[in-house]
Amino acid sequence: MKKHAVKDLSLAKQGQKNIEYAEMQMGALLEVRKRMQKEKPFKGLTIGLALHVTKETAALVRTLKSGGAKVAIAGCNPLSTQDDVAAALAKQGFHVFGWKGQSNKEYYENINHVLDYKPEITIDDGCDLVTLAHTHRKELLDNIIGGTEETTTGVIRLRAMEKDNILQYPVIAVNDNKTKHLFDNVYGTGQSTVDGILRATNTLIAGKTFVVCGYGDCGKGVAGRASGMLANVIVCEVDAFRALQAVMDGYRVMPIAQAAKLGDIFTTVTGNKNVIRKEHFTKMKDGAILSNSGHFDAEIEIPALKKLSKSSRQLRPSMKEYTLRNNKRIFMLADGRLVNLSAAEGHPSTVMSLSFCGQTLAAEYVLKNSLNPGVHLLPESVDDHISKLQLKTMNIKKDSLTKEQSKYLGSWKEGT
Repeated sequence: MKKHAVKDLSLAKQGQKNIEYAEMQMGALLEVRKRMQKEKPFKGLTIGLALHVTKETAALVRTLKSGGAKVAIAGCNPLSTQDDVAAALAKQGFHVFGWKGQSNKEYYENINHVLDYKPEITIDDGCDLVTLAHTHRKELLDNIIGGTEETTTGVIRLRAMEKDNILQYPVIAVNDNKTKHLFDNVYGTGQSTVDGILRATNTLIAGKTFVVCGYGDCGKGVAGRASGMLANVIVCEVDAFRALQAVMDGYRVMPIAQAAKLGDIFTTVTGNKNVIRKEHFTKMKDGAILSNSGHFDAEIEIPALKKLSKSSRQLRPSMKEYTLRNNKRIFMLADGRLVNLSAAEGHPSTVMSLSFCGQTLAAEYVLKNSLNPGVHLLPESVDDHISKLQLKTMNIKKDSLTKEQSKYLGSWKEGT
C-alpha cells in the first residue's frame, strides 16, 4: 500500500506553519482533542477520509489521531488540496493522497488508496468515498462500522442511496447539524465564495449585479456577503418558499433566463446540474463572470460553453476567458469547480472548527451506538455541546433559565 502521494514534500515547513495558524483559531476542536487524548475512543481503528485537504482539515486529522485512530485521507475535489498542508501531513506520518490539479483518474486512484487501508469508519465530503466503497470496493463493506458526511451534496446522494436500499452502513449527516449548516454553509460559504471571486478577478463588487442561483443556506450566505459589499443581488430559485424568503430578505427574484441578461457576476450554489446552460450564455453581457460554489463542477454547463466559443485562453491563474462566436467574452472561474477552495483557501478556520467538532463527535457516536444502515442525525445535545465549546473559546457567557422559567416551559397549566 502507498504511504502517501503529494505534490512536493519540500513544502511541508510552510504547511506546518499554516496548520499551526489554523489551530490558533479552532479552540472548540482543540477542546474536543483534549478529551480524545485522554479517552482514546478510536484506538485500534482506521478512519478513512475524503475531505478537502486544507489546514483546517489537518487539524481534524490530528484530532482523530489523538483519539487513537490510524488515519488515511484523500482530497474530495481535484482542485482544493493545499499542497503545503498535504506535504506537512505526509511528513507527520499520515497517509495522505492528493494534490492541486489532479485529473479525474488520479482523483479516484487517490480515494482508492484510502480504501486500501480498509477503514472501519469513513468521513466523507460529497459521498465519493462512500459511493466507491459501494460500487467498486464492495469487499470492504462488512468491515465498515459507519461513517459521516460533511456537505449538502453528499447528504442528497446518501438519501438517494438509502431510498434505493443501496446504503449498507449507517452514516451521520453532519451537514444537518445546526452548528454545521447554519454556520459553515451560511458564514463560511458566504465569505469564502466572495473571497475566491475577488482573488480570481480582483473585480469591484460594489455596483455590480450579482446573481445567486440557489437560496439554501449557502445561497443565503453568498447573497448576504455580496449585498454587504454593495452589489445589487438577484436570486434565482426553484423552491417557492425559498424564493419567497429571498424576496422578503430584499432581493430581486426571477428565473435564470431573465437574470442571464442582467448579471455581471454569477454564482451557483444549488447542488444540481446544468443550472446555467447553453441558452443562458448567449444572453449574457460581454465580460460576465461565472463561478460555482456547489460541490461538483456540474452546475454550469461548461461543455456547452466550450462549443459556443471560438477561442479560449487562461487569462489569470483561476480565470479562463471564453470568446463566443458573437464576440462576447465570458470569464469562467476555477474551471467551474468550488471557487472558494480552488481560487481561495476555503472557509475560515473558526467556522471549520465547529464543523469538525461535529465530524469527530459523529465518528464517536457511530462507535458508541448500534445504528442500522441508513442516514442518521446527531442528537440536539451534541449541537448544544459544540455551541457551548465555541462560546467558551470566545469567552462569552450565555444566560440561564431560572427554576420558575424552566417549570413554566415544561408546564401546560398556566395560561392567560
